[in-house]
Amino acid sequence: MWHRLVEWLEGQNPVLGALMATLFTWGVTASGAAFVFFIRDLKRMWLDAMLGFTGGVMVAASFWSLLSPAIQMSKGDGFARVLPALSGFLAGGAFIFILDKLLPHLHINFPQSEGLRSSWQSTTLLVLAITLHNIPEGLAIGVMFGGVAAGMPDATIPAALTLAIGIGLQNFPEGVAVAIPLRRMGLSRRRSFLFGQMSAVVEPLAGVAGAVAVHLFSPILPYALAFAAGAMIFVVVEEVIPETQLDEHTDLATLGFMAGFAVMMTLDVALS
Repeated sequence: MWHRLVEWLEGQNPVLGALMATLFTWGVTASGAAFVFFIRDLKRMWLDAMLGFTGGVMVAASFWSLLSPAIQMSKGDGFARVLPALSGFLAGGAFIFILDKLLPHLHINFPQSEGLRSSWQSTTLLVLAITLHNIPEGLAIGVMFGGVAAGMPDATIPAALTLAIGIGLQNFPEGVAVAIPLRRMGLSRRRSFLFGQMSAVVEPLAGVAGAVAVHLFSPILPYALAFAAGAMIFVVVEEVIPETQLDEHTDLATLGFMAGFAVMMTLDVALS
């Protein structure tokens, strides 16, 4: 089945492939958010474990699926070879840092909002926080498919598809971890679901933008891969990990992180 899926995607326009892959990750987020129709609340320990798993997948994907290929496809030796990955990585972190300072948003377990002051409701600020989280995920998938479109030998459909599956795996608990706290805040099941899945709407947009950019300007591929990695690492360290370390379930969150890293590493090595 895996080989048939890869063969089918190889016959499609890679930009369309990026769209379909990110629609898949969006759908997985919606599936997780749909849990709010069946349960009203979830113990904090499980939410921390889910967020830890999410962080582990993102860190593993940042290296195995993005940074390592970026270094391998760079030319030159020594510092010259690592320069594209280094500059792209730092630029990706700086990009999310700037958005983090400008875009009003509120993390689930933190009492005060971040970014510029705003009169927006807390639910809107929460959704914006997770949307900020999802930009680099969609971008990473799109950049990989864009490399396929550009004919880069180190960018392949199996690698792009594996990355999409890994992102989708961590989007499921992410959808749960967004919708359930919203329900706990007093929102209806329907609104909690809508806000929970809405956070991933940006992934198809970022995915298509990344694929088109790399397809039109193929030399930027290593920079773009590292950019997405830097953005993801910034999100994990600034947002995901701190949210799992606020109570007594830190060990469970760490185990979740280890599990997520192991799953993504295994998928990337075995399927790519």
